Amino acid sequence: MWRMGNMVRGVRQKTSTGNHESSLKGVEDDILVTLQDYPSPDISEPIFRMGEKLKMVAQEAYWWRVRSLQSGKENYIPNSHVARVYHGWLFEGVERQKAEELLCLPVNRVGSFLVRESTRERGLYSLSVKHRIIKHYRIFRLDNSWYYISPRLTFQCLEDLINHYSDCADGLCCVLTSPCLSGSTTPADVSHAAPPVVMRHNFDWKKVDRSQLVSTDNCSDNMVSYGVRNSIAAYLSFSGSQQSAQTRAESRKKKSKSVYALPETSHGHIDYEEDF
Repeated sequence: MWRMGNMVRGVRQKTSTGNHESSLKGVEDDILVTLQDYPSPDISEPIFRMGEKLKMVAQEAYWWRVRSLQSGKENYIPNSHVARVYHGWLFEGVERQKAEELLCLPVNRVGSFLVRESTRERGLYSLSVKHRIIKHYRIFRLDNSWYYISPRLTFQCLEDLINHYSDCADGLCCVLTSPCLSGSTTPADVSHAAPPVVMRHNFDWKKVDRSQLVSTDNCSDNMVSYGVRNSIAAYLSFSGSQQSAQTRAESRKKKSKSVYALPETSHGHIDYEEDF
């Protein structure tokens, strides 16, 4: 299983407390995320969809020229329609409601997350996590610039905080699994071509070994097609299972019993939710 903690550790930059703010946003500063369809579907067919990841091509005042990492399309978009993304999970200028909209996109799974900077006060952050609902946690900052969600556990930088909660929930609603929209960068034009059809001539059934008929392994050297082998194997399995179906049913009745699961005890989730 791919672990977010390992990914973040691989890209983490060594920083000192003094220059942390500048170094935190010194990587991948040309990656953007579309915050809403552009142009609006009411006007015309959108060029870029909400949640689409973009690459900065040219920054020209209000209009930015960007290229989609999915479709490869290149065009202009107003800078108010996009947000910069750092480290894959730090979203700049994204409000609470917009974070919920992004995390609710189908590409995100349980545990998908993003860290967003407050639009009211620079340097204040919140963690938004997709669970049964979208949960938000205030990230507090000490005078020495260390960060924490729970006062009992502090971190020198946001990367350390993300790494920790990617290894264990430790009071959050769930473990952090992957950054928001991390699965939306696969190029749309990547074709998965079907394997070529190979014609076999002078086929002789007498030369076919019985093991080839019942084996469902997709081996290219097998003289019988995968579909035929799979059908034969399924038929043999079905006919054999019919003979013992009644016996197994009677056995299950004898062994069946009620099973009760005790409710899990509460471990006290962190409730430091924010309201900005």
